[in-house]
Amino acid sequence: MEINRILWPTDLSGSAERALAYVKSLTEKYNTEIHVLYVIDDIAHHRGWYGDFNQSRIRKIIEWEEKTARERLDRICSDFLEGCPLYIKHIAVGDPAQEILKLIEKEQIDTVVIATRGEKGNFGFGSVAEKVVKNSPVPVVTIPVAETAVADQAVETSSEEKA
Repeated sequence: MEINRILWPTDLSGSAERALAYVKSLTEKYNTEIHVLYVIDDIAHHRGWYGDFNQSRIRKIIEWEEKTARERLDRICSDFLEGCPLYIKHIAVGDPAQEILKLIEKEQIDTVVIATRGEKGNFGFGSVAEKVVKNSPVPVVTIPVAETAVADQAVETSSEEKA
């Protein structure tokens, strides 16, 4: 089996971060590229339940989220992936599962490493991970996220918000 490109989709949560050790290990073993993908949820496609969404406000929100995501991805890549031969950061706007599947095709990804659930996960296996596993044309390695890990993440997030 030859692995040249690994995709690590992340929602920048503690759950997604748990997959980093596996990504790094595979990258070091196979000397591969790492493609790191963050997807901004496209809020513009929702119909306004209290009238129309202000398009300029939506653009500002997406621009802010993209800037913040880029900074966090830079930090993750420099802090955790420094020994990896090549990492490429991607930011997309849309449905996370669809954007992951598009990037697999576009970048000719060989393997996907994804946490079983992300930031909003209330169940053992999240909807994005499920859609990717069921529809991916390449192997998908799923990294289980324990209940305690999600609870710890909620405490950390709560503490950060208070600071």
